[in-house]
Formats: sequence, C-alpha cells, structure tokens
Amino acid sequence: MNLEEKDRKFIWHPFTQFLEWERDKMVIIERGDGIYLWDVDGNKYIDGVSSLWVNLHGHRNPYLDRAVINQLKKISHSTFLGLSHRPAIELAELLIKISPGLNRVFYSDNGSTAVEVGLKVAYQFFRNQGVKKRDTFLCLKNGYHGDTIGAVSVGGIELFHGVYKKLCFKTLKAPSPYCYRCEFGLHYPQCGLLCAEELEKMVKRNRDRLCGIIIEPKVQAAGGIIVMPEGYLKAVEETARKNDVLLIVDEVATGFGRTGRIFACEHEDIKPDIMALSKSITGGYLPLAVTLFKEEIFSAFKGKHSERKTFYHGHTYTANPLACAVSIENIKLLLRKFDSYKKKIKFIEKEMDRFKELPLVGDVRGCGFMWGIELVKDKRKKTQFHIDERTGHRICMEMRKRGVILRPLGDVIVILPPLSIKEREFKKITDSLYDLIKGWR
Repeated sequence: MNLEEKDRKFIWHPFTQFLEWERDKMVIIERGDGIYLWDVDGNKYIDGVSSLWVNLHGHRNPYLDRAVINQLKKISHSTFLGLSHRPAIELAELLIKISPGLNRVFYSDNGSTAVEVGLKVAYQFFRNQGVKKRDTFLCLKNGYHGDTIGAVSVGGIELFHGVYKKLCFKTLKAPSPYCYRCEFGLHYPQCGLLCAEELEKMVKRNRDRLCGIIIEPKVQAAGGIIVMPEGYLKAVEETARKNDVLLIVDEVATGFGRTGRIFACEHEDIKPDIMALSKSITGGYLPLAVTLFKEEIFSAFKGKHSERKTFYHGHTYTANPLACAVSIENIKLLLRKFDSYKKKIKFIEKEMDRFKELPLVGDVRGCGFMWGIELVKDKRKKTQFHIDERTGHRICMEMRKRGVILRPLGDVIVILPPLSIKEREFKKITDSLYDLIKGWR
C-alpha cells in the first residue's frame, strides 16, 4: 500500500466525513519552510491557515528551531507534579509580564484543556469560599471553546455540539453579536448594543447562581470569524464587574498578535479574571496551553490539606520543557517584530475589502490577520447555500490547485496566514481566491 491507501485504511481524521475523504484528492505534507508547505509529490502551497491557526513566524524558523534543539540537549520532559524546571518558570514570568493584569499561570496541553481548567477553577473558587449556589456559566451562541465535554458545554455551535447535549452540563446562552445575521434583525452597531443589553439582563436575573461568563474576545473564531462591534466587550466586562461574576476570556485563537494586538482583550482594555491561551503560544511547534488567573482567585485555593481547597487537576505532559522553551523564543520574537506588522495589516484590510463587490460574497469581516468571507447564494436576501452543495469546501479544494491551503468554516472562507507572510504572498492568496469566487458557478 502507498501512503494514501494506508491513511484511508488506518486513520480517523478530525472533523472529517469519510465518504468525502475517500473521494477527494489527498494532500500529504512532507515539509515546510517559511509560509510554504510541500507535499510528498513536490507540490508547493502557501499555508493560508497557519496550520490551523498556530504558526506565527513560519515553518523552520531558525530562532525557534534553535530553542528546541538547545532544550533537547538538556531534557525533553520532566513531570511538573511535585517538580519544576527553568523553561516553565521563565515562560510564566514572561506571560504574566505581557498579560492584561493576571498573576498566576497553570499549564496544560491544548485549547480545550486550558478552557476546562478555567471552568473548574471558576466553579471551585466560589465553593472554596462557602458559596455553593454558584454553579452555572453564561456563554454565547456561535461560541467555540474546544471539544472536551466541559468546553462543549459552554460552546454554542449546533453543528459541532448538538449531538452531545445530553452529556453536557446546562449553561445560559446569550445572543451572539453576529451583526450580518443578527437574530434581532438589527445591523452594526445596534446589533452589538442590543446583544450586550440582553446579556446584561440574563446576568442580572441569574447573578446568584452564575460563577462565570466565558467569551472569545473580539472574534468568535470557529463560529465564522464573527467580529464583535466596538463597545460590546467593554459592556460585557462591566456587566461581570457589577454582578460579581468572573470574566473568562478564551484567547486560544485570538492571542499572540492574531487580531492586531498581542491579546484581543487589548482592543477595549479588558481586564479578565481568567484567560485561556494555546494555539500560537509555541509558534506552531509543539502542543502547549496555559490558563492565567488573578491572584485573588489563586489565593482562594490556599489552605490546610484537610480543607480540601487544592485544585486536583493536571496532565502528564503539563509544562513540557521543549514546548515551554520554544514558547519563550516565540513570544520574544513576536514582541520584537510586532510594530512592523501594522503596515502589513493595513494592506491586508485593503485587500479583503475588495471581496465585498462580488455577487457571491455576503459579508467580509475580520481584523489583523484573522479574516472570513461569507459566501451566499443570493446577496440581497442573504440566502445560504444548501449544506450538500459544500460550496466553501469545494472552493478551498480548488484553491489547492492554485497553490494555497485554506480551510472553510461551512461557507465562510477563512484566511488566517502566519504573521510573517509578505504582502506579495498575501496578494497571491487574495488574487487567486477573488478570481475563483468571481467565476464560480
């Protein structure tokens, strides 16, 4: 059997319908360099989705390569249960320095686990203080926080989460500020204002049983690159503060420069109680996640062993030294280069704006290096394509023939390249995609 045959015989891919997988042409990646990927047949592609939103500085970046190699010469892994090590300590110090007012770092493995940690800590925070009625979370429709059961419970994408409802704990779901398809029939920014008001009403009615509000700040990523109207985030923060509810921000997708700020919280100067980070934290090199907390929350877990205030949670590969070492170098490189990205972002915004004129494009939204193009059958009526037409998927498959790897969210075409992409390289993506959508039948 060749590689393609072995893949189809032995592997179960994520988010994949295998009737289509068995039919589509398979791309097997062999190597990468900069923003480019090569498959086993020698075909070259632009990595237009940063290998699922994780790669910041390109593949085989010499600084990051060296960080891994240097750490590899010392030790690859040591347990973090009862022991510590230099890379984890130095990374924690760096994260706290750049965070929006947070003081403690808890390590885990991926975005879902970072969220699970935040949820469990928020719940136990109140219990450790003798408040047992606080057992509910408020989240947003169209929200996505991962695929473990706790993360699914606070998710709001029916396509992903509907089948697991009976396994999940109950949550309150506030309206999503999805202005293009506002459930109240309003437009930007009125949609965002009303959504914030509805969220505030829900919080006020349930404040005695709420332990946390969880949101993806600025951009609901997997929900379709839904950008929140200006003022919405600040209104949510103010609601949390007025009602003594913890604010949990999931920056797994939006953190580390993706939205044009180091953290998306910075767009409206949000100071969360808890923040989950993963994806780009290592620049796409190794799995790692962290959950950051205010000192007040950490302090509530201190006590005698007999008080049972300990946070009994951990993972085998928590704070893996290789991942921590490359993360330190990744963040330092980001901070050094960040100011140079401003001009590039202006170019990207201009390039994306031209898609609005196309008949099949209903909405173009995004910020920084995160963009979504929502395809529609009828622009005036905002009519969606039938799910079986698989329009977004088919367009992304065609883009592969043009040397670009993209992955859609339904019929929202996502463009989310490494921050290191050059203007001419980004233009190759947009020129190819523009021509393809313009001529699509």
